[in-house]
Amino acid sequence: MGAAFSFVCVALVGLGLPANLFGSAPREQDWQATAQTIRVVDGDTLRLGERTLRLSGLLSPQRGQTCRTASGVGFDCGATAAQALARLVQGRDLTCKVQGRDSFGRPLGVCQAEGHDINAALVSSGWALADGNAELARLEDAARSARQGLWSYLEGAPEAWRQR
Repeated sequence: MGAAFSFVCVALVGLGLPANLFGSAPREQDWQATAQTIRVVDGDTLRLGERTLRLSGLLSPQRGQTCRTASGVGFDCGATAAQALARLVQGRDLTCKVQGRDSFGRPLGVCQAEGHDINAALVSSGWALADGNAELARLEDAARSARQGLWSYLEGAPEAWRQR
C-alpha cells in the first residue's frame, strides 16, 4: 500500500511540473543579431554572438573541400561558399527563426537580413544545395540552369552537385 501511495504522489507531482524542466527548448525561437556580432563559420553556419546557428534546408561544401574550374584549377569551394554567405550578411543585422536542431544538436534556422531570406539567397546564388525544402529546390534548379556559383564549375564541383 505504501509503494502504491508513493507512486501516485510522484506521478501527481510529475504532472504538475513544466514540460521544459529538463532542458527542452521551445520548438520555435526568434533570434536577433547585430551586424557586429555575426561571424560566418562556413557556408551554412553562423555565429550570432555566443550562439551557433546552422541554416536550415540547405547544404554547402565544407571548408577545405577542393573543387576545380573548367580549366582544372583547384580552389577551396567550401571557403568560397563561406565568402558568399559573408557577402549576404555583411553589415546587416539578422533576424532568425530557429526551428529544431540538426543531427549534431545545433539549432537550425531561417535568417532574414533587411527583408531578404539568406537561406534562399545562398541557394539562388549556387553556393548551397536544397536539402528537403521544395521552395529551395526550385531555387536550386534555377541556379543550376543559370550556371550560378558552383553550377558554373559542375565538372569540378563536389560529388553531391554532380549527382543532382
